[in-house]
Amino acid sequence: AESLHSCIGLLGISAGSLLLAVHFYSSPRASPLIPSTALGVLLLILSALLAYAGIRRSLRNASLLVSLCLTLSVFWCGYGVILVLAGQGVLAEPGDFRHALVPGLATFTLALLLVAVVGFLCGEPVLALVAAAVSLASAHEVALHYSSSLGPSAVACSHLVVCLVGGYFALGRILYFLTKGKVALPGTDLAERKAQEQSWGSAGSTNPFAAAGLLLNMLSASVFSCRLLGVTHKLFLGHVPWLWAAGTYQIGICVLSYRAMDVLMATAFGFTSILKFAGGYSLLYPIWQPEEPSFPTPFLVVFSILFAVLALFLFLQSPVDGLYLLVFVTYSIALACSPRGFFAGGPQGVAVAIFVASALVTLIHLYNVRARARIPTGRGAVKALLARSSLLKLREGPDLHAPYLGYSKYADAEILAYACSVLASFALTVTGDPQAPLATVVIPWVVVAGGILKLLGGSVAFARGKTLESSAFILYAVMWIIWGLTRYGGLYGSTRSFHAAVGIVAFMLFNSFIVFCSLFLNMAWFFYSLTFMLIAVSFLLDAVHALPAGYDVAATLIFGLVSFYCFLAALSSSTLEDCCLPMGRPLVQLSGVGAGTTKCLHLPARKASSVKRIADILRNGGTCGIPTDTVYVLVAACSRPDAVEKAHRSKRQAQDRPMSLWISSLKQLEPAKHLFSPLLWDFMEAAWPSPISLVIPRGEWVDFLGMKDSAKYVGTPQSVAIRIPDCSVTTHLIDLVGPIVVTSANPTGEADTTHHNQVYAKLGDKVDAVLCGGPSPENIASTVVDCTKIDSGNVGFFRVGIIPKSQV
Repeated sequence: AESLHSCIGLLGISAGSLLLAVHFYSSPRASPLIPSTALGVLLLILSALLAYAGIRRSLRNASLLVSLCLTLSVFWCGYGVILVLAGQGVLAEPGDFRHALVPGLATFTLALLLVAVVGFLCGEPVLALVAAAVSLASAHEVALHYSSSLGPSAVACSHLVVCLVGGYFALGRILYFLTKGKVALPGTDLAERKAQEQSWGSAGSTNPFAAAGLLLNMLSASVFSCRLLGVTHKLFLGHVPWLWAAGTYQIGICVLSYRAMDVLMATAFGFTSILKFAGGYSLLYPIWQPEEPSFPTPFLVVFSILFAVLALFLFLQSPVDGLYLLVFVTYSIALACSPRGFFAGGPQGVAVAIFVASALVTLIHLYNVRARARIPTGRGAVKALLARSSLLKLREGPDLHAPYLGYSKYADAEILAYACSVLASFALTVTGDPQAPLATVVIPWVVVAGGILKLLGGSVAFARGKTLESSAFILYAVMWIIWGLTRYGGLYGSTRSFHAAVGIVAFMLFNSFIVFCSLFLNMAWFFYSLTFMLIAVSFLLDAVHALPAGYDVAATLIFGLVSFYCFLAALSSSTLEDCCLPMGRPLVQLSGVGAGTTKCLHLPARKASSVKRIADILRNGGTCGIPTDTVYVLVAACSRPDAVEKAHRSKRQAQDRPMSLWISSLKQLEPAKHLFSPLLWDFMEAAWPSPISLVIPRGEWVDFLGMKDSAKYVGTPQSVAIRIPDCSVTTHLIDLVGPIVVTSANPTGEADTTHHNQVYAKLGDKVDAVLCGGPSPENIASTVVDCTKIDSGNVGFFRVGIIPKSQV
């Protein structure tokens, strides 16, 4: 798979370059070989392929190929849309095609040059040569648009270089496979490169997507910078593909940053994507109205505050990134001070600063991903400074992003979700012109921030086991999207008022259930969901034309302030230790409800370090829930009678369901082999490892396992159930701890637990840790065989489980 995605990436780049080479070679002709519309569609297909290759490649190891694939993907995406618009006659005026392309071409000339420089410095000659050739082609194309003396053949030659490098790479891979690895051309041995990446991985950046996200900031800033510098003569529809492509990809980078466990940079990318969609909306608006749209000042002031708070916390993690975000604080303030918004010279001047700052920070991230000697970002100095402070301490370690329930591949996205609530609520303070609802730039703030990004936050919360929070975020996101498009998209009229009111009442009923459930969560969530009810009431009153003056502003301010407090609380708790704003205790505490406040550890079963931690807990007298070859079980170490007694009490073990004994190998019983009959020993050898528990007579063999006082809790006075599980995780744990006492991970009389979430829900406050392995491989427990009379030729069955009688 590693080789496949690398090959897809490089060969996809070569295919796109070949198309562009043919296009520019044939452009002097009256009819090009590839029409603009067809070329645009083909580039869009290749951009999707490159995005897939970059994302799939990056899920394994950080590589420069990730940044190259994602950068070229967004480049060809925007380029392809502009070609389609030109082919369909949308960019009909003289110079429109040039003005549309130049900001993107200039950006990617510099961006790919940075990738090429880092590639040469870090020993990636193939990738560096590809990036340099595409950068040179983009530079030639910019020159071609401003000077007719440079023919299109120069652009085509640069693209042909990329094709030749791609052909070299393809030849190297073919020779590698045909000779079974004996012949590998320089730069095409992916196995060697993978070994280098794994050896350098610990020194690299923790977020391989950050560089690509920063390049997207360069792209959007370039659109407005070119207008200020006179490179383009106007801002118009032709620039929207660059802005919206950058915004769409940046939302994707936001999700991938959560996958890389980088909460703060993911939040920053979510914020900047909103600006890109707002900029695109502003340039799109003059299509149907001659005047420029107006901008809501309160919203932009709040946005600058959110940027400033995020920059402060990001400074503690990476001072360079924190200082970089201050440029966006300035940008938001400049937009708030300019009635013309993106069309004014002030914000465009700040866009120039964003372009330069983004290029510098991108270079740092690109280099630190691959280089052994990293460019210092100031993190060590801040960490040393905070080490002297008794008030502030950064959260670090393996449990930094521990999920609420079990194992999750994503970090927590609640910070972004709360911030989007703040943005959407303050955007509603703008009344706008009822006759021209689109004239005020509100839809991007409400739909993108309150809707799309909150849907993202709800999806990530669901992946982390936060069922109530995810339901609320998704419900509120749908509400913001529908109401934002209806109220501020010109779809709202008197004929729709009744139907809108009925829909809002349905949303209020759903939210009432969320308010009720939040009583068992914490106080902050109760007020968060309750104040959103005020927002829904204002929507309802507006729909029936009975909204009192000032009510909607008051409701949005209250909800916005509560959301801002939740934003600060989530931000501080994810960054700092012992310096967190409290979310409050549950207002209603019932037995078995609100167990999320317990200290029960959740450790992923796929990690050997997790199994070692579970073993340490068991050796120290703890009880744990673990996965097996059947259902989840509750275990304690035989060497700790106190832990066995604790497991017995927490389970409320019934007398007719005694606890059983598990070992990892028959070698543990070898010293007592003479105490077993030959038939029983042969049967144990034949039956194990498997989901078959054998009930055998109790005897002196029990003492050989070091059970001591634990023996009285295991089995009955006459017999003991013993098993070797057919599960590598479980047997490895037994090798570390010794024999363990086992019982099902559910209160007596209830159904077996088939997921670590169920273990947490049923016994979360009674166990010390849960080893999370996801769904059980089977939904049926083991088969329990009575072997007390096996020597007389008879076996019985206490329970027929996953193994049928005939197989036994």
